[in-house]
Amino acid sequence: MSRPVTLFTGQWADLKLEDLCKKARDFGFDGLELACWGDHFEVDKALSDDGYCQRKRDLLEKYDLHVFAISNHLVGQAVLDKIDARHKSILPAYVWGDGQPEGVNHRAAEEMKNTARAARKLGVSVVNGFTGSSIWHLTYDFPPTPKSMIDDGFQLLADRWNPILDVFQECGVKFALEVHPTEIAFDIYTAERSLQVLDRREEFGFNFDPSHLIWQGVDPVEFIRAFPDRIYHAHMKDAKVTLNGKSGILSSHLSFGDSRRGWDFRSVGRGGVQFEDIIRALNHIKYEGPLSIEWEDSGMDREHGAREACQYVKNVDFKPSGRAFDAAFSD
Repeated sequence: MSRPVTLFTGQWADLKLEDLCKKARDFGFDGLELACWGDHFEVDKALSDDGYCQRKRDLLEKYDLHVFAISNHLVGQAVLDKIDARHKSILPAYVWGDGQPEGVNHRAAEEMKNTARAARKLGVSVVNGFTGSSIWHLTYDFPPTPKSMIDDGFQLLADRWNPILDVFQECGVKFALEVHPTEIAFDIYTAERSLQVLDRREEFGFNFDPSHLIWQGVDPVEFIRAFPDRIYHAHMKDAKVTLNGKSGILSSHLSFGDSRRGWDFRSVGRGGVQFEDIIRALNHIKYEGPLSIEWEDSGMDREHGAREACQYVKNVDFKPSGRAFDAAFSD
């Protein structure tokens, strides 16, 4: 194994962190990617209680687990989104407040700044998350969308995220956007445009996740090749397209896990992602960070899936060659 295999705790936030630590160690994981919800990592407590981060580290060390990144996807989503009732269920009460959209956007932005400060206190250098998007609903381009509306959406990214990224810069922490439908960057071209509008500042990069690309028809390996210096973190997550003549790629407003969907997430190694190709691409760009399993499979027991996925990723990972195979042919 050349890289640590970690478990993203977001889908396990119904468990107390110590309970999850016990399970993760038993499953074979080397560490946890701590979600900023549940009791796994609480940004407000990290900043108000000087002993909070050390207690988290002590707990992880008790179970011989490491932490390389924290993740605040849910709050990040509310920075650019047009706020509606859905956001209340994913935000801390102090970020939601009275639910007035402008205030929610502002408080979410402040919380992301605080997430950078909390990451510094914990001693990690990467925060994974979402940006949200004010223009996702314009994806289909009908009614015809003036170019200016798309331009305004990307400009809003710069206006709202540059002040956040200034704090990340001050803290020596990088923000890794998980390129994902409903985000300002959801494929290669929108990721490139996001970098451009942010003047390619180093604080902004990507949490590579192949599952969100493959069902769109985007080759995950091409994403790695497009952004070799911006892959700040990597999720190991799988998905499978199951178009059968009835199902559609837009999933027909059907919930995850519904067999009628045209695609769905799968446990790692059970979908359509070619993970060996991804490992080779990550080796090529010299990515040395963790391989973090984000486990989402509505059709499988999660403990079975987490244990199996951990072993699968450890088996599929390998170090790059230090020499050409034909070097032994010459004198």
